[in-house]
Amino acid sequence: MNSTAQRSLSNLPGIAALFLRLGATAFGGPAAHIALMENEIVVQRGWLSRPEFLDLLGAVNLIPGPKSTEMALFIGYRRAGWPGLIVAGLSFILPAVLIVTAIAWAYVRYGKLPEAEGLLYGIKPIMIAVVAEAVWNLGRTALRTWLLGIAGVGAAALAWRGINPVLVLLIAGAFILAFRAATQSRRAAVAGLAPVVGSGGFRLLSTAGTLAPFSLWPMFLFFLKAGLVMFGSSYVLLAFLHTDLVEHRQWLTASQLLDAVAVGQFTPGPLFTTATFVGYVLGGWPAALAATAAIFLPAFALCAAVGPFAARLRESRLLAAFMDGVNVAALALMVVVTWQLAPTALVDWLTISLAVAALVWLLLYRVNSTWLILAGAAIGLARYMFEIGP
Repeated sequence: MNSTAQRSLSNLPGIAALFLRLGATAFGGPAAHIALMENEIVVQRGWLSRPEFLDLLGAVNLIPGPKSTEMALFIGYRRAGWPGLIVAGLSFILPAVLIVTAIAWAYVRYGKLPEAEGLLYGIKPIMIAVVAEAVWNLGRTALRTWLLGIAGVGAAALAWRGINPVLVLLIAGAFILAFRAATQSRRAAVAGLAPVVGSGGFRLLSTAGTLAPFSLWPMFLFFLKAGLVMFGSSYVLLAFLHTDLVEHRQWLTASQLLDAVAVGQFTPGPLFTTATFVGYVLGGWPAALAATAAIFLPAFALCAAVGPFAARLRESRLLAAFMDGVNVAALALMVVVTWQLAPTALVDWLTISLAVAALVWLLLYRVNSTWLILAGAAIGLARYMFEIGP
């Protein structure tokens, strides 16, 4: 073993220690996670320069999957090669998976009790506000031109009519790519893409689920597909889950879906551990393990493939154009599913007030959503205790 490989392997304990700690303590979603990583990696340890860190961040934004997890994977690769990629990713994911699985066990066992229903009563309207705030912030970044606005409106219309989310993302991305390529006299590039978009390879991705009893293998394939095409915010997972598992397969209720997203939000680590919670609710720990492996597996595979040239990805204008369209479509999906789920959470004047107040605090004061979720839970429990009396 040469000296470079030995140095890389010697870095693994430090990588594991850092990302285990971040996975157990990093609240607030991908943006907060990446900010913490920048402080630890660039400022505190000097493992990467700030330009190097930004290059990796640009690559992360051009591939599907959980952004903060992929950032951990790329950092691990830069620090210790393929072993570093695997160690960083697993270390970042593992604490959240264990925490979410424990919560899912308690939810399945005690979630029907009135006290638990009181907690969830207060949490659900906060989640509507959290997703609405994400839509607002992402919209300010994604809707930069009139063309992207048109693509967003079209994507929302398709999503409202029940078109599969994967197909909505692909159509919007191809639309923006085709327009920009045509204006830059690059029709040949679009022609080369058309057979891929129209091929049977996407038919599997665009086929919606159908009503059928729960089974492990279809669930695994669903989360594998979701992990492979999950562009934009992690909240887009909400749209995928609602379309497939709530509307088509009817394995979950809308209320259970909001509970799952809430758990992913107020626990540390990647938001994609929502899949862990859903899997446990549907089929216990084997399903939780299968769902977790399926949704994160594409991120590991993509980052392993892209790792050697990640810093150059963002230089591709055509790929950037496609991603602009996909990001706008992801935003449209979030808008539609939030509207569809709102009646489940906003059931009376108190829940409406909680959602409005939370949105104000998020937009004006930038409060960490975890504190608002805890406050909502406390208010919901207090309401339940007041109703039952002494």
